[in-house]
Amino acid sequence: MEISIPLSTKPERRWRSKLLQTSKTSLFLTFFSCFAWLYVAGRLWQDAENRTLLSNLLQRNVAQRPKLLTVEDKLVVLGCKDLERRVVEAEMELTLAKSQGYLKSRLSLNESSSGKKFLAVIGVYTGFGSHLKRKLFRGSWMPRGDALKKLEERGVVIRFVIGRSANRGDSLDRNINGENRSTKDFLILEGHEEAQEELPKKVKSFFSTAVQTWDAEFYVKADNNINLDLEGLIELLEHRRSQASAYIGCMKSGEVVTEEESPWYESEWWKFGDEKSYFRHAAGSLLILSKKLAWYIDINSASLKTYAHDDTSVGSWMMGLQATYIDDNRLCCSSIKQDKVCSLA
Repeated sequence: MEISIPLSTKPERRWRSKLLQTSKTSLFLTFFSCFAWLYVAGRLWQDAENRTLLSNLLQRNVAQRPKLLTVEDKLVVLGCKDLERRVVEAEMELTLAKSQGYLKSRLSLNESSSGKKFLAVIGVYTGFGSHLKRKLFRGSWMPRGDALKKLEERGVVIRFVIGRSANRGDSLDRNINGENRSTKDFLILEGHEEAQEELPKKVKSFFSTAVQTWDAEFYVKADNNINLDLEGLIELLEHRRSQASAYIGCMKSGEVVTEEESPWYESEWWKFGDEKSYFRHAAGSLLILSKKLAWYIDINSASLKTYAHDDTSVGSWMMGLQATYIDDNRLCCSSIKQDKVCSLA
């Protein structure tokens, strides 16, 4: 009797095939998940190692970084103690020199060369075309020859002040040299070019040259359109001898000219504010500086700013100093000679 084994039915075979496919998918997903987990764990571990390494490096750098030094420590390390002492000494000497009017070394040099002290040096502006006016002055209020020497013995020096021609050595220069050999009453500014537009620079050059040439109590700048009462001026200066920082003149202020075509045009008018008015300054016809102030101009001439006019330029230099402004009506030159030391020529 044969025993028959029942075969699987078609539905059973379909179910087993589906179960096998599901198992493969699950196995693949499991493998992929394990791989992803290992990858992420590896990256986290690597990042942790990097952070640890960086932390160690930072701690090592912090430990090796030098401590903050005080200024005193730095001076010791750099070996600047001696330099610091010398700087302090130099500052003390500079303060002393300022208090004495910047005269300590330069004045001793000047005294050793001339050996004479004067009350005043008077510089009368002149130009190449003013020969006849110079002759007129020499024949009136300005001494000449032996009288000029006697005035210098009294302590007053008078010189016509002029620069050099733009064409050095030409007939203009030669004529002035010849006239000076005859009269010996010129102060020739070798480093200055004589020109109308250069007048603000001329006043700086005059004070610098005069203070280097003569040791005087006062330095006087006068225009060539005025006559001077020398005795009255000498009396005025004698009365002011004790004022070491004197800035003396006919003090005035006025409107700043902004029209370019005007002869009094100030190219830097915008610097004088909305009111467009000049600061207080001595009129240019006749202004006087004490020795201390003249030395200041000489020492700082390279950095002193000039403006359109010589009198306002000098006034701007005085504003930054502890100058004593002296407004003297006798120095206001006009056609009226009474109680004046100057009058219009």
